[in-house]
Parts: sequence; structure tokens; C-alpha cells
Amino acid sequence: MSGYLKVCLVAEGCYPYVVGGVSSWIHSLIQSFPDTEFILLTIVANRTYRGKFVYELPENLTEVHELYLEDDDWFIGKKRNKRLKLKDKEYKAMRSLIFNQEIDWNTLFRFFRKKDLSLNDLLMGEDFFRIVSEYYRKEYSQVVFSDFLWTMRSIYLPLFHTLRMDVPKADLYHCVATGYAGVLGSMANHRHGSRLLVSEHGIYTREREEELIKAKWVKGIYKNIWIEQFRKMSQLAYDKADIVTSLYAHARELQIELGCSAEKTLVTPNGINAARFDYLAPKTEEDKNYVNLGAVLRVAPIKDVKTLIQAFGYAKARQPRLKLWIMGPYDEEKEYAEECFDLVEMMQIQDIVFTGRIDVKEYLGRMDMTILTSISEGQPLTILESYAAKKPVIATDVGNCRGLIYGEDDEFGEAGILTHIMNIEEISQAILELANNSEKRQRLGKNGYHRLMAKYRIEDMKKTYDRIYTEFEDTLARNWARDEDEDDW
Repeated sequence: MSGYLKVCLVAEGCYPYVVGGVSSWIHSLIQSFPDTEFILLTIVANRTYRGKFVYELPENLTEVHELYLEDDDWFIGKKRNKRLKLKDKEYKAMRSLIFNQEIDWNTLFRFFRKKDLSLNDLLMGEDFFRIVSEYYRKEYSQVVFSDFLWTMRSIYLPLFHTLRMDVPKADLYHCVATGYAGVLGSMANHRHGSRLLVSEHGIYTREREEELIKAKWVKGIYKNIWIEQFRKMSQLAYDKADIVTSLYAHARELQIELGCSAEKTLVTPNGINAARFDYLAPKTEEDKNYVNLGAVLRVAPIKDVKTLIQAFGYAKARQPRLKLWIMGPYDEEKEYAEECFDLVEMMQIQDIVFTGRIDVKEYLGRMDMTILTSISEGQPLTILESYAAKKPVIATDVGNCRGLIYGEDDEFGEAGILTHIMNIEEISQAILELANNSEKRQRLGKNGYHRLMAKYRIEDMKKTYDRIYTEFEDTLARNWARDEDEDDW
């Protein structure tokens, strides 16, 4: 690729504020194309995140634009219009959005570009009230209307903030999710005529659905409304995108099931820099007294660290040489981290180390095996890094963990043990099975290394995206040439 293409990466809740799989992937992608100019449009909860980057941004990432979904600044503009009245076409478009009936997104895109628009006046105005009232009477009259109205305002405020965003101009918008990121990319496609690429690491709609089903902050029918909200945003991205990628075959099947045209879909596996792990620090003298189990993760509920701690505790009681290293930040979900620390103390488990944020390369060589007990994943980079270090993996059956451990189209053999989520007994038994068999650990670790080198190297991922970007760039060049010919004529 020549580097003429200007790419806007659109990310939600990850890069460059937190470390982890998706953030690492974005950082690697930018670094893989040093001659391409990238700008970043990143979506976070509120202004407390402003500028708090945990990554050193690459030189070819020239701009960062932030969108705050929970912004208190509802009013944007100098004049307020307390008697805001939607035009007939705008009213119908707003109604189509709330009723989720053949949504007129293009009219909505144009409406939210109005300079003097106040989101407060819109959400508190007569038109929004009338549409919500009609929706309430048709679908949800069994609940208290005042609660329903305020919930609808809270549901639509983040989306309206998104629609108000002044998206920077670029040739290609590369959204690293659907959802709010997909809305921004679709809006840019409408406003600037830019191309749209969507790369899903997990299936956004399914992940939000799983979170909402378990959530305590939203109850009853409101779970359904929130789920529908995420589905309609994802459908928009699928409809507007030129290409939609996924990390593995089953994820592609889910995208198609959720409404994405099969012709747009493409499987693009993750890749890591395997050479980075060629030379790792060996076990220390103290390490040789233990069977080291490494968990490279953020201490967060989605990683289900509590199940990991309990499973390790039961395994430790039967194999005293076990030692658990939880390697990753614990300052992002502080309340949950405190609960994990308290659990270790309450169960009186010895030999658990919380390292905080580390360079995994400095620790992986000292591990005998690694573990991931997440309740949701895509295609975890931590598993690939473990394979690069020739270490076997214990992982829950989420995302593509099954494919990474057992293989999808190779004959390398198993590279670890797969367990069910939140199954303490099963996970504990898997830990013991590997802890008590060093020969098996070495064999599985080598299998994982061969699988990595065959399919999941950063070089392979770069070739795939180089081809995708080049196709977009060639189209851009043809359009330029056509426009110049028309001007000459």
C-alpha cells in the first residue's frame, strides 16, 4: 500500500485508555502501517477519560477525537430553542428509530447536524414525548409511564450524542465494533462519502445482550429495549459497511444470522509478533520450587477472576507447589479488584501474586502454563502469546478459545484444556491435570506454537489488511482520476 489512504479508526471503550486484546490489536495495526496516516475517533463514557492514554501513540497516529456518551453538556450551540418542532420528515424519521421500523437514518444524520440543536430541548420536547407515548401505548402500557419516559430519554441520549458528533474527514473509516462506533462510521459514510470497514473482535450485539441479561442496573422490559437499541445500531453498520470482518468462522456465521450480508463478510484472524517471544527470561531459582500458573488479564468482571481464584484455591489444596500470577492492571475496575483481594484473604489462599500492569514478555518464560476464565472473549491475544512462549493454555469455552486450543483446520493437536465458564470444579481439575504432568505441558505447548506459526502471526494479519486497505486505496485513486477527467471535460 502506497500510504495515500487516510484511515480513521473508530473504537469504543478501549484504545488508548485501557490495555487488553482490542487495544493491543489497534496499536499493532497502526504500527504495522507506518506510512499510512491514521486518525482516531474514540468513544468513552465521560470527560474524566479525556487524554488519559496508557499507550504511547505511534507517530503516524496524527489526531485523536473523543466522544463522551454520558456528557452532561446536552446543549450544543449558542441559541436554545425551547419550542423545538420537528418537520414532518424529521418526525417520521424519529418515529421510525424509536419503533425500529425501516429506520430513516439519512434524515436523522441530516437532522442532528443542525448547529443550534439542543439535545435537552429535543428529549424534553413535545415531539419526542408524543412518539414515546405512542410507543408506550402500543408495546409497554403495563409499566409506569413516567419511569418509561425517563428510561427512554436515558437510552437515547448516548445515541443522540453520537449523532451530534462532528466526524473528522477521512478516506476510510475502520470501525473496531458495530454499536456506537458503527453509527459514527455509517454517519461518516453518509456525510463524506467515505468507505466503511467494520472489524468485530467479539459480536457486539451478542456481548451487549449477555451483559444486559446479567445486569442489575436495568430490569424487566427495559432490558429488551436496550437490547433492541444495540441491535438496530449494529444493523446500521452491517448495512452501510463495504466489508465486515470477523476473527473466526463461527463469528462470521453469527454476523450473517444477525443481518449482515454474507457477501460483505470476511474472516481475518488475529496475529501477534511471535519473534518478540523468542528470547524469554527463564525461571528463577525461587520459581523452580513452584508450578507457575499465569493469568494475563485485566482484573474485571468479564474475566471472571473470582472463579479463577476459587478454582486455584481448591487445586492448591491438592498440589501445594502451585503458584498463581495474575498479570494485568487492577486499577480500572477498583471495586471488583477489591472484592478479588478480599476473596483471596477470606479463603486464606497462599501464593497468589497480583503483579499489576506488566510487560508480559518479562514473565511468560517463568510460567509453566497460562489460564483464562473469561465469560466473554473474541480471539484472545493472550492465548496466542502463550503459544509463542510454548506454554499450554486452560481456557473457558467462549469466543474462539475452542478453535485456538483444538484447531480448526490443522492437525497439530490439542494445545491446552477447554472448560465451561464459571465451573470451579472443572477448572480446578484442569489446573491439576497440567500441574501434575510436565511432559504433557511441554507437548501441548509445542502444539500451540506450531498452530500460532501456521496461522496467527502479525505478518499474516498485516498481509490481510494490506490487501483490504489497498483495495480501498485503488478505488479512491480511480474515483480521483474519474473526477479529474470530468473536470477537464
